[in-house]
Amino acid sequence: MQPLSRLLSPRAIVVVGGGTWCATVVAQCRESGFDGPVWPVHPTRTEIGGVPAYPSLDALPGVPDAAFVGVNRALSVDIVGQLARIGCGGAVCFAAGYAEAIAEMADGADLQAQLVAAAGPMRILGPNCYGLVNMLDRVALWPDRHGLSPLDSGVAIIGQSSNVLINLTMQRRGLPLAAVVAVGNQAQSSMADLGIALLEDPRITALGLHIEGITDLAAFEALATRARALGKPIVALKVGSSSQAQAAVVSHTASLVGSDVGARALLARLGMAQVETPAELVETLKLCHLTGGLPEATVASASCSGGEASLMADLGEKAGLSYPPLQAAQEAALRAVLGPKVALANPLDYNTYIWGDGDALGRCFTALAQGGAALTCVVLDMPRDDRFSAPDYDLVLDAMVATRKATGQALALVSMLPEGLSDALCARLIADGITPLCGMGEAVAAIRAAASVGIVGAAPAPVLLPGPEPEGGDQGKAPLSEAEAKALLSRAGLRVPQSRRAGSPEEAGAQAEQIGFPVVLKGEDIAHKTESGAVVLGLASAQDVQAAARSMPCDRFLVEEMVTGTVAELLLGVTRDPAHGFVLTLGLGGILTELIGDTVSTLVPSSRDEVRKALTRLRTGALLTGYRGRPSADTEAVLDAVMALQCFVTDHAAVLQEVEINPLMCSPTGAIAADALIRMGDPK
Repeated sequence: MQPLSRLLSPRAIVVVGGGTWCATVVAQCRESGFDGPVWPVHPTRTEIGGVPAYPSLDALPGVPDAAFVGVNRALSVDIVGQLARIGCGGAVCFAAGYAEAIAEMADGADLQAQLVAAAGPMRILGPNCYGLVNMLDRVALWPDRHGLSPLDSGVAIIGQSSNVLINLTMQRRGLPLAAVVAVGNQAQSSMADLGIALLEDPRITALGLHIEGITDLAAFEALATRARALGKPIVALKVGSSSQAQAAVVSHTASLVGSDVGARALLARLGMAQVETPAELVETLKLCHLTGGLPEATVASASCSGGEASLMADLGEKAGLSYPPLQAAQEAALRAVLGPKVALANPLDYNTYIWGDGDALGRCFTALAQGGAALTCVVLDMPRDDRFSAPDYDLVLDAMVATRKATGQALALVSMLPEGLSDALCARLIADGITPLCGMGEAVAAIRAAASVGIVGAAPAPVLLPGPEPEGGDQGKAPLSEAEAKALLSRAGLRVPQSRRAGSPEEAGAQAEQIGFPVVLKGEDIAHKTESGAVVLGLASAQDVQAAARSMPCDRFLVEEMVTGTVAELLLGVTRDPAHGFVLTLGLGGILTELIGDTVSTLVPSSRDEVRKALTRLRTGALLTGYRGRPSADTEAVLDAVMALQCFVTDHAAVLQEVEINPLMCSPTGAIAADALIRMGDPK
């Protein structure tokens, strides 16, 4: 394939087509400052956008590096083939009506395949996309307005929605946004391919992703690996958590959304920070631009108001930030500058005794910045400059600059309201190495996200790729019987209760005598046994077993030994998520699973240590470690069970749809799978 650098940083551009969109591309190239040739091509028009046009690609005076193809979807295939023939480096395919529109146009997928075939080794962007703006090289293959300005370095954002990208270019929060790329259908060049190409540019400091769907897991792993090697953070805004969003995505870009839980687990595994809103994306990228990501979510905060300090404390705690207590040396330095009337704490209300004293403000911030927190924040909303001037506020800014120079520590100016910092002031602060964070809520979310970026440490374990769907689609085969499921799990190393199957109440009673009382009786071939009255616990005689069997809505039974001494019940489940891998879910088990909803998810495979940490994130995790004097569970046995379950998934990845153990009965002496469900193809 051609290197993407020719498309992203071209020296010569061709624009094919005669509509308003193409004229806009010609104009945008000039307005953005592109100083190379721009060659419009049209068979009958003599000029496009005020620039003389050529009648055909063969008439061009040179070979273009990049093209904007602004013709209809069928003609685009022919034009792309011609561009490839003359040696063009890459093309933006603007037209829609390909794989994203197969519900309306039955030939969309076939036409998209023809487009890719026509391109051959030439790179194509899209189809169904606006293209790219790269203000590092003053390039705008973009048929609309944008809000970017020339930069020497900055962040890049890749997205699947051109309009979302336009909106992001119009931000007024001081983000040094150097490039945006719309990927559309990703027929050939994927978001991951483009991400790697952008990160390879030393002028790009961080990468933002607006993700509607992930189509190539292996490529995303490669992107994460390269970003980690380069030490450059990736921040993702992933849509699709609602059923409405998932439906919109499928119709918009023909992408595979997958589950929201799976997406979160995947992004966490890959070390990509996930944010929830566009504003959080902008704020996090600003922080990553200057810091490269934070090593931890620890903050020292200063403000001249107790109300602001309390807001930082409350919002930060909810976001998962930590405010380390002041060290003795910090307290001594702060007391020397603030005097005896100020209560020393973190977050710090430094009061107004030193307001207007630039030297004192500098000494205060310097003392606060030297306590080892990953980020030192100063809270300040600038007054409205359209009504009055306030030079005393500038002293706070000057003091922060002095602190930055004196300590080399990461500093951020945080406004309570998003409009508390102007775009111009944000740009000034960034030039001084200080991150402006607009809006306290967005600020704490950005700090937490920046601390989750995987830019250091060992590379994450590879994701277990699901591969093609098993025969039967996403429904696969019918669930195995509980007895069959437990037999498979037992062979994989999980402990299961002693059990026997029976075809009549009398046989069930006899089997119970062989196992020994008390026993549990379950009706077979019933999905939700508790709701159907198909589970009876603690049966103490053969007569009790027979009576219970006769009351059940089935004629086949499973008799099991009664597991006793349980201190906690867990749910262990793995589902095949085609977009994100095999998702491992851990949570409170038993009949209250759906009601309580206490679960955490990660991806298969997860290390023993990752599983241990995941269990501690459960709200009910204290049940495993001994809640209010109760005995603790055998945690190592629980971990053994999870690791054995993951081995089972790995061994059957080609055919497995889902496996669930609910509950895993956890006691001080072990962990036993009391119930199990497996849905898979032929397990041979």
